[in-house]
Amino acid sequence: MIFFEKHGVDQKELFRFFPLKNYNFPLHFHRAYELIYINDGHLSVSVDQKEYLLQKNDLAFIFTNQMHEFKTVEYSDITIILFSPELIGDFYMNFKGFIPNDNVLHLERELNLKNACSIYEQKSFLYAVCADLINQKQFIPVKQSHKIRVLYKILLYIEQNYSVNCTLKAIAKYLQYDYSYISKLFVKLMNMTFTDYLNNYRISQACYLLKNFHQPIGEVAINCGYDSLRTFHRNFRKIMGQSPGTFLKETQKKV
Repeated sequence: MIFFEKHGVDQKELFRFFPLKNYNFPLHFHRAYELIYINDGHLSVSVDQKEYLLQKNDLAFIFTNQMHEFKTVEYSDITIILFSPELIGDFYMNFKGFIPNDNVLHLERELNLKNACSIYEQKSFLYAVCADLINQKQFIPVKQSHKIRVLYKILLYIEQNYSVNCTLKAIAKYLQYDYSYISKLFVKLMNMTFTDYLNNYRISQACYLLKNFHQPIGEVAINCGYDSLRTFHRNFRKIMGQSPGTFLKETQKKV
């Protein structure tokens, strides 16, 4: 399953970092660059179907729109850094249309973001990592098939319209493709139907809203594209293995 994340879409100078322990995240992509740094433990990272096993002081440098996912191997303590291409404009323009042949660096120094408060400190840190990447890796042109480009457009449409009546027929009309073609293409590339993906995406967004904004469950259902609260509860339980109310209570306990 692939998620489109809107990090870096608005083209503002985004710089975010946060720690995660024993975390897994499914296949996704976004416009922002992403760094995954291993403070301790082991993490399995997949980038464009290439597998890496990261350990302490390793860093994965994920480029714009690269498909990636990560899974904890027994134990992991990691730091995620998301930043917009505009923050390292020179690097972005010089390497636009290219990706590294190997996305993983091993840092001799420990990651220290305590001083990354100003935009100048952030850029200094990021350009130092870019320099390491340029010195250690080769770059190859991005090869993206027509089918993958179509899939990107479908996923982007879902991200922008999941909160309303989002259908594959509407997407086919919007993209000016035959409905049957994109339906078969979606199943082939995603290993699931459009409806299953849309429900998974909506429920993932519902979890985010419940966890971070504490909105009423009925309001969350509407904001995630469900006009039936009963359907929302059924899909939430099917995907998450528990009701929205139980999920909300467990989330509040952890705060």
